[in-house]
Amino acid sequence: MPGRPAGARPSGRSGAPRRLAAAARRTAPTGDRPVRRLPNPRLTGLGGGLFCGAVMLLLGALDQLLFGSSLTFYGVLFLPVSALTALWVRGGDLVIAPVVVPIAFTVGLLALADGSGGVGGHLVGLVTALATQAGWLYGGTLVAGVIATVRRVSMMRRRIAQRRRAAV
Repeated sequence: MPGRPAGARPSGRSGAPRRLAAAARRTAPTGDRPVRRLPNPRLTGLGGGLFCGAVMLLLGALDQLLFGSSLTFYGVLFLPVSALTALWVRGGDLVIAPVVVPIAFTVGLLALADGSGGVGGHLVGLVTALATQAGWLYGGTLVAGVIATVRRVSMMRRRIAQRRRAAV
């Protein structure tokens, strides 16, 4: 406008709309933030054991119904359940993850174990299944142990870094 200095506002208008627009831009979601695709629950030690045991029992029953007791299929499914258990157990209970995983494997095998002749035959079938599927059992336990160890070491490093920052 002629006769007005550059940058001057016309009379009667405040800069409030501009400030509101600038504030909206600052608080708008940005593309920098990571989007979580998987749930991130934090289970207690008991909750982790119950989760792992229930999932493995369910997978064992489904394997029995759909695939006729395929122990290899059951073992393959055991690995991601072991990893999820170790990832979802809260930091204070990390030591429990490698302990509950083999127990859950055995619980799931209750649905798959061949056994005829009552409780004794079922027990023999369970022990036989544990012996023949020891590789999957050790593999899942190793997965849970490695994940729990890595999580624990990273927690310890964060604490050390926080103490160093607080000391400075």
